[in-house]
Amino acid sequence: MNLLASLSIATGSLSVIEAQYAVTANNVANANTTGYVKETAATLSSVAAGYGTGVRLGNTQLAINQALQSSLYQQNAQASSYTVMSDSLAAVSSVQGSTSQDSGSTSSLSDQLGNLQSALISLTSTPTQSVSQSAVVSKASALVTTVQTLASTYASQRQAAADGAVSDVSSINSDLTQIGALSKQIMKFKSLGQGTADLENQRLGVMSDLSSNLSVSFTTSANGDMTVRTADGTQLPTRPDQMGLDDSTQTLPSSTWPLSTSSVTLSSSSYYSAQNTNSSIPAITLAGQDITTSLTGGSLGGNLTLRDSTYPQMQAQLDSFSYTVMNRFSSAGLPLFVTGSDANATSSIQGSDLSKPVPQGIVGLSASLSVNSTYTKTPSALTTTTNSDGSTNTGVTTTISNVLSTTFGSDAEDVSGGLSAPSSNLGPGGSISTGYAGNQGLLALSTALTSNQGATIASMGAGVTSSSAVLTLLQTKVADVSGVNVNDEMAKTVALQNAYTANAKIISTVQTMFNALLSAIQ
Repeated sequence: MNLLASLSIATGSLSVIEAQYAVTANNVANANTTGYVKETAATLSSVAAGYGTGVRLGNTQLAINQALQSSLYQQNAQASSYTVMSDSLAAVSSVQGSTSQDSGSTSSLSDQLGNLQSALISLTSTPTQSVSQSAVVSKASALVTTVQTLASTYASQRQAAADGAVSDVSSINSDLTQIGALSKQIMKFKSLGQGTADLENQRLGVMSDLSSNLSVSFTTSANGDMTVRTADGTQLPTRPDQMGLDDSTQTLPSSTWPLSTSSVTLSSSSYYSAQNTNSSIPAITLAGQDITTSLTGGSLGGNLTLRDSTYPQMQAQLDSFSYTVMNRFSSAGLPLFVTGSDANATSSIQGSDLSKPVPQGIVGLSASLSVNSTYTKTPSALTTTTNSDGSTNTGVTTTISNVLSTTFGSDAEDVSGGLSAPSSNLGPGGSISTGYAGNQGLLALSTALTSNQGATIASMGAGVTSSSAVLTLLQTKVADVSGVNVNDEMAKTVALQNAYTANAKIISTVQTMFNALLSAIQ
């Protein structure tokens, strides 16, 4: 091998080492970048006419295990979904009270109902005392306040979930189309034989962000394109050409394509149904087709679950309870509770939309529940009866005693038939069940409601804990394969420095030998 060949090999090696330095520096710089995958500068032996001519630089490669990466994205979506739901339900937990506290010590439904029962018992002992009469009205008002606070919390959190879903769709569109734009560049450079590692890394970072919004998986083709699918296999296009359309029809990235939906102000009667095109909540569509039920996991999946399942069931449970309180008090002869639209009613089973059969007519009833103004204006009416001649009797406890024995009773005749709490076919779509029996006493019903909702809240918290633990484990495994170990990169730097010094020494030595040769022939 002559001096020129040695000089060429050493010079080429320096170029390769400089490129490896750049890759190492990029790895270190992105060591804490979410979704970044370690890059490796490939080196290839260079041979000409059977003789080694040094080393040449190949395309930079990503250290990735696609199956492991997909598992990470799926787990990221699950953890994100649980977090969204748990954070939202914390607002309910803060106003709901607990069935495990001392009786009467919290603002829970069972405590407020128990306080009302105690006030009624006291009234039977002192039926003519205004303090006892006002105490009943006060405790009834406190129960109504708790019911209305819960109803308002469900409504506001459900609206927040609906708004969050619309925002999530916009973010998902941006991520999908950014992936599409990057894939287009990757395919172009691959076709020219150029490296695409940096672009692919950027695309994986977008995929990581997308997985926090939605449960997705991906596959890559030989030409560098990426296909994204939902958990049930529905393909989400990243560019128009993946749908057979011309790419010029959309400017990428876009927050309004390919998924489409719209904002809506919810009411207690609002609901979404894939089977009912007349449902009042807009679907999420792809090319005009409803794919809402295919969009699970991530913040979007969590928000859709809250909007369409969790809060509607909680509202239905509360509406059933409120209706049952009204119904049983009225049936005992004391119409203490009415709906807000009928506060002067002599019968409590009016207002809301109770012209419809139960349970259809009780949707949203809780928000308008109130204490009958007959008693708020004149508390003594609780123990006053009117004779046929118009004269009145005061201090009468017959009705109050009947309320205590039947309204708060748990015998079959007190809790069955028309007095049973509606437990199925609830909600605006008529498809919701409370999850517990309706033929229970009022105190048992209130406890069942609070316990059922408390279990839902607790399960979301447990879901956050377990899914986050699995996510951390997967992140560790992915980091072992794809993550940047700064110590390893620093060790590479030392090795590259030594190699650079050695090749520079070769070049210096060759130059010295050339100079000696030139001096000898002059």
